[in-house]
Amino acid sequence: MDNNHKLIPYFTALVSSIIFGLSFLFSKRALNIASPFVLLSFRFLIAFTIMSILIILKIIKVNYKNKPIKWLLILGLAEPVIYFVFETYGIKLTSSSVGGLMIALIPIGVTVLGAYFLKEVPSKKQVFFIIVSVSGVMLITVCGDSKTGETSLIGVMLLLGAVLSAGGFNIMSRKVSKYFTPMEITYFMMFEAFIVFNAISIGSYLAKGDIRSYFKPLTDGTFISSILYLGILSSVVAYFMINYSLSKLPAARTSVFSNISTIVSIIAGVVFLNESFEIYHIVGSALILLGVWGTNRFDFQKHTINAE
Repeated sequence: MDNNHKLIPYFTALVSSIIFGLSFLFSKRALNIASPFVLLSFRFLIAFTIMSILIILKIIKVNYKNKPIKWLLILGLAEPVIYFVFETYGIKLTSSSVGGLMIALIPIGVTVLGAYFLKEVPSKKQVFFIIVSVSGVMLITVCGDSKTGETSLIGVMLLLGAVLSAGGFNIMSRKVSKYFTPMEITYFMMFEAFIVFNAISIGSYLAKGDIRSYFKPLTDGTFISSILYLGILSSVVAYFMINYSLSKLPAARTSVFSNISTIVSIIAGVVFLNESFEIYHIVGSALILLGVWGTNRFDFQKHTINAE
């Protein structure tokens, strides 16, 4: 039983990465119908509504009394709010290869920040395997992008901001897990994202005097099915699992699982979008899996903090 409990954080990290990997497919479908901010506003509206209903029905419990809420405000601002804004517009202003390469740097960013702020210093073997995993993502990204595309300095800076915000989220989630449950962290994240993205979307339509267009995507069945997946699974379930994993495991160990999303997105593209499957996909996926295994196989150095 003890060993089973130890395996749960690894399982939740893996499942959340699978869910996020499939989210690219649903996001692509939804973005053919609505703008990024409208998609994000409905995504987190659903997430916040579902969790609020579960709280009212007392299926899940949250309690923020006498707890340091300011840290949750900062955490929710880092991700989902800043991360999704920076990632969306950063990718728009760069080539797909540059975008993929920058986002692949998140596990490295988390490792550096975790060593500094949490004193979770990885061993040399773990650093090697983290780099192996990231190199797998980079290989797939570079080989899969036959077009150079246009890349602006602003786009690169926005993507760097996305990497830093994702790193900051991982560090803060692990830090505040001493005061809040994974459910409390997740609910506050959904609430903050719901407020910010809906304020932006509704505000823009009100400024145009065309509030009815805000609801127009809801007439499309594909959009509805996509935001249900993104709102319930990719937001509530996946983020709860990440926050749970971060409450039990070092930040770098949890973040390296995110690279598995690349493998899942490739498989989804092949199965559902009839995209090609090349040898570099196999090699890159093998490197990712090897890196994830190695990072979690070896121990951190002795002065790692205890978050249990």
